[in-house]
Amino acid sequence: MSHHLNSLIDLTELGAAPPLPLLKQRLAAATEQLKQRFTAGDHASQLVHDRAQVIDQLLLYLWSSHVTIPNDAVALIAVGGYGRGELHPGSDVDLLILLHQALSEHHKEEISRFLTLLWDLKIDVGHSVRTLAECQDEAERDITVATNLMEARHLAGSLALFNSIIATTGPAALWPSRQFFEAKWQEQIARYRKFHDAVYNLEPHVKEGPGGLRDIQMIGWVAKRHFGATTLHDLVYHRFLTETEYCSLMEGQEFLWRVRLGLHLLTGRREDRLLFDYQKTLAQQFGYHDT
Repeated sequence: MSHHLNSLIDLTELGAAPPLPLLKQRLAAATEQLKQRFTAGDHASQLVHDRAQVIDQLLLYLWSSHVTIPNDAVALIAVGGYGRGELHPGSDVDLLILLHQALSEHHKEEISRFLTLLWDLKIDVGHSVRTLAECQDEAERDITVATNLMEARHLAGSLALFNSIIATTGPAALWPSRQFFEAKWQEQIARYRKFHDAVYNLEPHVKEGPGGLRDIQMIGWVAKRHFGATTLHDLVYHRFLTETEYCSLMEGQEFLWRVRLGLHLLTGRREDRLLFDYQKTLAQQFGYHDT
């Protein structure tokens, strides 16, 4: 049975300015419950989505209690893996704070306090604060920015701003399908050169290595850009994958997510390399035994 983490990160009773230790305690309790569910065999796909929901709740609570920028002037947006609603315990929480126009000094200080609180809670935040025009320029120059925005998810603030950045950085505006594919293909070639050697074959990088999670994400990115797909299962409707192929892909993702979850929980940090030091412990946790 799946148990949600919402009750352990319920922040409604804490008031506008709870002490930092109490917030840390609530977050630690949520992490501990996730660890117990992992040990009990809950599906990794449910755990990574629940972890993202926990961080959603925490961010929205802190945003509403510390940021007074008018809603129509700013949007708080999750991007990257967090934008997909997939978060491992040690993963970066990637945020875009999208502005209608440059902020006043007072509002800049509010944003700074908001981000400092997240760092004080030991949440690894990757963030950018940009106007709509700045974000469009960055997405045109850098395919990584454009890719992150493809998986953007609105958290708070102006929905109109959010919709504008999605529309103005889509394939109709920049990085059309073929150009996007060619750039991502070159990225993959470079990544394979880095991670496909003797060391990484024995101690694989479950996210970046050949056959790892990044390859599954690549399929999703290219499909979204080309077909306008919103989920990997949409590729079945577009006859890019058969139902059987899709199921195999999801089984592989579930396994890799479980390995990555195990690494993060075992080490207490973002560790995506299946080093020899961890292989035996994880194998035992997964029920593998010597024959």
